[in-house]
Parts: sequence; structure tokens; C-alpha cells
Amino acid sequence: MVESTIHATQAVVTLDVPLPGIIWGWMITLNMWAKSIGTGVILVGAFLVYRHKKEEMPNLRWMMPLLAFVFLNIFLLFTLTDLHQPYRMVNIFLHPHWTSAITVGAWMASLFLLLITIMLVIGIADAFPGIPFKGCVLTKMGRANSGLYEKIFPFVVFLAIPVTLYTAIIMAESSARELWQAPAEVMQMMWAAFMAGSSALILTSGKWSKEARSDLALVLAIATFFSFIMYMGEYFFSFKSAEAEATLAFVHSGGPYNVEFWFGMVLGFIIPFFIAIGNMKSDNKTLLRVAAILALVGLYMAKDVWLKIPQLLNLS
Repeated sequence: MVESTIHATQAVVTLDVPLPGIIWGWMITLNMWAKSIGTGVILVGAFLVYRHKKEEMPNLRWMMPLLAFVFLNIFLLFTLTDLHQPYRMVNIFLHPHWTSAITVGAWMASLFLLLITIMLVIGIADAFPGIPFKGCVLTKMGRANSGLYEKIFPFVVFLAIPVTLYTAIIMAESSARELWQAPAEVMQMMWAAFMAGSSALILTSGKWSKEARSDLALVLAIATFFSFIMYMGEYFFSFKSAEAEATLAFVHSGGPYNVEFWFGMVLGFIIPFFIAIGNMKSDNKTLLRVAAILALVGLYMAKDVWLKIPQLLNLS
């Protein structure tokens, strides 16, 4: 908020006052949700590549980077849209400050997206040799460098970890937001990536082997279980500060956030967990896809509540 400008020195006097209400709304929720999918498909995909042969997962080579590409661009689009002056984003690359988590995260996310794009081009060129746009330079490059896919994949997997975690550092740096503690947020972000990544791949695993789908169900079951445990730990045992307890009172006391939170827990964590456990014994594609959809919907609801309720507490 600009209070006045001193024309002689061109100095700008500002007021540092708290902004009332919810500043980080649905855009940031969608931002984090899309980022969890974009990074999660890479992390879960790496696990599947290690465990199974390519023939068991015929479309993974191009579907994995495609999903990552789409959802990472959604993540970056809403990040840029939420900025009050988005053109200043250029300064992150022209005048970077490496002590800033935002700067480091933006550079890592950009490099991550670049490598994902290369993998996508190579994967599509290999999977669809009869692709109509034969004169495309990218397609020619992809077919000529099919071995490059395996070479850059480890770097992509490595970058997926800090890209999915750096948002937790930004949230933990927010002043007077005791609910967003770095250790808990880091683990929540990681489990959300495994949960969202396995769910997204389940929805594209129709022609995969039973063993590959069983591993996806295992990852989904583990991720939903530990995510639920973390949320319950924060919900029932948040004694680290009076502010955290006062923040969670918005959920404990009933009302719309109480309903949304428990709907998210039941739809996104409890039901998918039991479906995934059952699917490991008897392969049921339809039921597993239902679990994946519920997990994605419930994850969004849980993230939405966890993002908004700390902003409802007065800072004074």
C-alpha cells in the first residue's frame, strides 16, 4: 500500500499493515494441487520404471512427461496470475537473489519443466513414429536422441523432490502462521505428491499389467495412510502454540471448514486407502480409478482448508 511519494528523493513511503481476510485463496490451492500431480507422476513413475519392464506399462514413457508438463504449466500459470505485478517475475531470472526460496524454486521449476519438455518430445516421437508432422524439428530431434531420455530422467527425478517441497519452505516463512511449520509441511507436500502422482497414473493405466497396477495401489495406500496420520496429528495434538490451537478452532468448532475438512479426509484418504488395499489382492480397474478420483478431490479439499484457516486468525 503506497502512502506517499517524496518527489525530491523519489522515495516511496509505505505502510506495513496486515491485510484482512483470505489473501491466498483457491488459486494457491490449485497451484499446490497441480504441482503435486506434476511432480508426483515423476516420482511414482521412477519407482515403476525401477520395478517393471517397459512392456508392462506401454504408455508410461510419454504419458508420464505429458501429465507432468500439463500440470506443471497449470502450477506456473496460477503462480504468475496470483502475483500483483507478474512482470516482476522477470527479475527472478535477470536479478536473482539466491537467499530467496522463491528465486531458487522458480529456477528449479523452470529447469524441471525444460527437461520434462525434452522427455515429452522424445517419448511422443518414439511412441508414435507415424506422427503426421514429419517436418517438425522437435520430432526429428526426439527420434534422433531417444537415448537422451534415459540420461536426463535421473536429473528430472532429482529435481522433482525440491520442486514439490519448496512451497512448504515459503509457507513456513510466512510470519504469524504457526500452523504452517516447515517439518510438517515438507512431509505433507511429499506425501501429497505420491498420493496425487499415483492417482493420476492410475487413471491412465488401463493397459498396464496387473503387477504394475498393484504397485500403484500400494503407493496410493501408503500415501493416503501417512497423509491422514499427519493431518490427524495436527488436528488433535496441535499444542506447539496458542496460535495454532486458535487457528484449528475454525475447524473444531464446526461450520463450513469443519465440513470441508472431514469430507476431504473421508473422500480423499479413508475411502481410497481401503479401496487400494483391497485392490492389491483382487485387480479391479474401475474401483481403483474411483479411488484415484476420490483421492484427487479429497486432496484438493484438505489443502484448501489447511491453506485458508490460518489466514482467518487476526494478527493483532
